[in-house]
Amino acid sequence: MIDPVTLAILKGRFEQIADEMDATLFRSAFNPIIAEAHDASHGLYDAQTGETLVQGKSGLPIFVGVMAFAVKAVIEKAAERDGVAEGDVWIFNDPYDGGTHLSDFRLVKPVFRDGRLFCWLASVGHWHDVGGNVPGNYNPAATESFQEGMLIPPVKLYDRGTFRQDVVDILSANSRLPLSLYGDLNGQINALELGERRLHELLDEYGRDRAEEALAALKDRAATMMRAQIAQLPDGTVSAEDWLDNDGITDEPLRIALDLRIEGDRMVMDFSRSSPACAGPVNISRSTCVAACYVALKHIFGEVPANAGVLEPVDFVIDEGSLLSVTAPKPVGGYTETILRLIDVVFQAVAQIAPGPAMACAYGTINALSLAGHRADGRRWVMFSFFGGGHGAHGAGDGLNHGNAPISTATIPPLEILEAAYPVRFTQWALREDSGGPGRWRGGLGAVYEIELLEERADVFLFGERGKVPPRGVVGGDEGAPNRFFYQQADGEHSPPMVSKMIGIHIARGQRVRLETPGGGGYGDAFARPADEVLADVARGYVSEAAARDLYGVAISGGAVDDAATKTIRKEAAE
Repeated sequence: MIDPVTLAILKGRFEQIADEMDATLFRSAFNPIIAEAHDASHGLYDAQTGETLVQGKSGLPIFVGVMAFAVKAVIEKAAERDGVAEGDVWIFNDPYDGGTHLSDFRLVKPVFRDGRLFCWLASVGHWHDVGGNVPGNYNPAATESFQEGMLIPPVKLYDRGTFRQDVVDILSANSRLPLSLYGDLNGQINALELGERRLHELLDEYGRDRAEEALAALKDRAATMMRAQIAQLPDGTVSAEDWLDNDGITDEPLRIALDLRIEGDRMVMDFSRSSPACAGPVNISRSTCVAACYVALKHIFGEVPANAGVLEPVDFVIDEGSLLSVTAPKPVGGYTETILRLIDVVFQAVAQIAPGPAMACAYGTINALSLAGHRADGRRWVMFSFFGGGHGAHGAGDGLNHGNAPISTATIPPLEILEAAYPVRFTQWALREDSGGPGRWRGGLGAVYEIELLEERADVFLFGERGKVPPRGVVGGDEGAPNRFFYQQADGEHSPPMVSKMIGIHIARGQRVRLETPGGGGYGDAFARPADEVLADVARGYVSEAAARDLYGVAISGGAVDDAATKTIRKEAAE
């Protein structure tokens, strides 16, 4: 049996390999979504099953969870053909077979040691443009995947070490930004090559047997810890449900429902009551649904090691006809919005039985915004980015202001990078007052982003959520502010008819678009928040004086708390 010290060292060494692969891609990618926002991930996967062995700490956890299904898809495809060989690298973006949406390209490489397969390395990154009807590929009006971009099934990019230029030619011909695609692809190839070198260095030092023993022990430890965490929860069933604004086609809400059942040291996550598959692009595949639950559970049970052992004591019930388990050609481009709602319902369900580790809902949308056009010299430009909002409060503190979505550890691209790369100017980049959900612990604040066009003309596309049903609080906390979007036209300012989704917006030089993103939900009774903390929020511009009085029961006058008025307000509210 491997000793604890060696296990800890090897755990760190394996994680360092994935982290260094992340860093290699971040530093070499051409497109800001990878280079600045870190919308990518790397991991090590089991040779036979494709299960997650190790994930990096800098990439997107949702990618790591889904990649287990992607590696399994490659294993099955290779078995149907001529098997797995040294020097092979597979590439694909199939969202129904271990993928997420068409923008996320996966490269999967087998690593051999002394002629025997040791594990798989995988890289995934969000490419800037992969065809489809909308520049940047977040098409809220898509009714089939063909309108979202090119779909590439698992094919060999390298065949026994031979590079297939024909595959790259096909990819490049289907992108509005082929140079960006080429740079990102080569960054991922380099990350895999570096990972393979680092893995062989580790195996040279510790040997194959010791390394395999460590990986098995880490998985067993995660499963054991997860079972122990589940066993501490009371047996029984709790239910939670939340809603998507619409599917971009029909303006009707879509339900994401979870019945969470605890049976001893096992958990059943039953999504049977969720809405059926829809016409628009907020559907997801089953593998994406499972991966989102993995991320939610890791948020709640943070001490459990991040590998396939997390899901060993968890069973899933997901109807095949559900929007959580679709097949081709149902559109899935807006998968991010749906998995964020999945995480929300997991948080809400767990809060009913374990308020200690529970968290309120985060802002719940990446607000995928794309501005695209041509420069004066005819060159095409496409600014695609996602934007931040408030995180949910928890039992130990306020939610994070202006954070990125809890599906990832990505960052929000800096405005300096966006302004340098595209013909736009940010006229606002600020926290949004009164957007955090009131509570004993306040939800994090959303943000205000206002963007002015500097070129003659641009087309604008928005794919967002939380415009109708705001992020919810837990344990008595209140909801955060909803999402809002505005765009200027010659006759004034407008908002999308479907609130959070729209294509075909045309703006001219000097006109602006503005996002006001949601805040996170609150935790606990807002009237239990100490008056001096509310005063500090007002002083920082987080909470207005009116909201302090109406939502927190704290009267502020002349920059100080009016103790007598505050006591009266809170006493009357309690009666």
